[in-house]
Amino acid sequence: MRPGLSLLFLLFLFTGKAQTPAADSLLNKLNMVLADKDLYVKQKTTRIDELNKQVSQANDLDKKYNIYQQLYNEYKNFSYDSAYNYAKKLQETAARLKDPNRMASAKMELGFTLISSGMFKETIETLDDIDLKFLSADDKVEYYFLKARSYFDLSDFDRNVDYSAIYNPQGIRFIDSALFYATPGSYNYLALKGLQYLRKGDNAEGVKDYTALLQLKNLTPNQFAVSACSLSYIYEVQGEEQQSTRLLIQAAIADIQSATKETVAIYKLADFLYKKGDLNNAFIYIKQAMDDATFYGARHRQVAISSILPIIEAQRISTVEQQRRSLVIYASIITILVLFVVAFAFIIFRQLKKLRIADNLIKEANVSLQESNVALEALNRNLSTANKIKNEYIGYYFNINSIYIDKLESFQKSLDKKLSSKRYEDAQAAIKSLNLENERHQLFHTFDKVFLSLFPDFIARFEALFHTEDKIAIADGQLLSTEHRIFALIRMGIHDNDRIAKLLGYSVNTIYSYKNRIKNKSFIANDEFEDHIMAIEAV
Repeated sequence: MRPGLSLLFLLFLFTGKAQTPAADSLLNKLNMVLADKDLYVKQKTTRIDELNKQVSQANDLDKKYNIYQQLYNEYKNFSYDSAYNYAKKLQETAARLKDPNRMASAKMELGFTLISSGMFKETIETLDDIDLKFLSADDKVEYYFLKARSYFDLSDFDRNVDYSAIYNPQGIRFIDSALFYATPGSYNYLALKGLQYLRKGDNAEGVKDYTALLQLKNLTPNQFAVSACSLSYIYEVQGEEQQSTRLLIQAAIADIQSATKETVAIYKLADFLYKKGDLNNAFIYIKQAMDDATFYGARHRQVAISSILPIIEAQRISTVEQQRRSLVIYASIITILVLFVVAFAFIIFRQLKKLRIADNLIKEANVSLQESNVALEALNRNLSTANKIKNEYIGYYFNINSIYIDKLESFQKSLDKKLSSKRYEDAQAAIKSLNLENERHQLFHTFDKVFLSLFPDFIARFEALFHTEDKIAIADGQLLSTEHRIFALIRMGIHDNDRIAKLLGYSVNTIYSYKNRIKNKSFIANDEFEDHIMAIEAV
């Protein structure tokens, strides 16, 4: 593994936490849906605005009642105040119509609104005031369900063993009354049976009913969310965390997409993820749960959420502090890298000094070869080319090292500044922005540019060694292909595969494979191919 990639891998280990692919996929979907929550709310408010236009144009009380009913249905899981307002309008309109059936139904809508906001006593009083003889069989199912829910919610809110022993049996008796009027196999029947088994602790039967319930066609998003959340609770009790979490996420998605604010799923999901250590998602979801409960006006939900919101937030702050310590480690690693670069520059300087010594030796040898004019001219040409290559690339390497040292110095100052001002997220983002691969490409581009300035006809001379169909293509935006670059290094006198591999960032086997493949494509004999490359002259 390359040094740069090794560093990035270490940074990932410090900042990331593994999740299962299935959980990642569903949570990613939930996060995408959550990002579009305002769009779903806008869709609901658009429907509400259209209904308000219709009610303002309606002159007939019967028609107004029906539109009020539609507005109530839009608000019942969206906003307590508005739902309460339209439940009252339903009662007033039913009274003006002198329709006892609708009056009883409107009171039941008011009861649903009150229980959804956590007003248990008021709910029971409102339901007790309804004359059952004016309710249809379906309305009686809803009536007894609301009675049952009132006592179940009281039991859950009080969390007192003595009172739960009173409220739960009462709720179960009302479920029995609702089942008497429900149609077997219908949504209401399966939902009531599932709730009954859940409250009795008969989890096996509860799973059967809720599973059958979720397989029904044409479930509304709210029906799906409530059923999925209930089944999730049973799976949680049974220790089947994977299935429980999957259903909670699906329920939360359905609630957001239907702009439901009176919801439990996302609160339960936040609590579960907090216990599993996923603090980032847990904090996002618990904040959303509190926003929903506040928007709707669900007092009992706000109380429940308030019990864990500070705990999650405190744990998240602790995690941020741990990340700060990690950033200190990253800064130390960067400092070490700077020292490595300085050491590398020192080594290059020593190599340049050796090159100067070698240059003096070449000049001395050049003097001794002046006896032969032909040999002298050839040698002078070679030395001229070598000197030009040397001077160009000495300048090139000094320039490159100067640029990288400046970059690292600037990066170190920037990082120190961010750490000093405790801008830890900015510091982490700056570290993540390091793009070593891009720097390598820039290095290659600069090398190509300098080389082609020395050997402007290198590509043409190189391509002349192949048939037309075997010529090497150069990608858009590049000056040389990898194959060209390998033989460009050979033309500069670097014949060792190991050195070429290190310069280009490949393995020795890869360089060997590239060279053999190119030589086999050429119509020049393999053992003569590099001689033709070396014969290409510099300007």
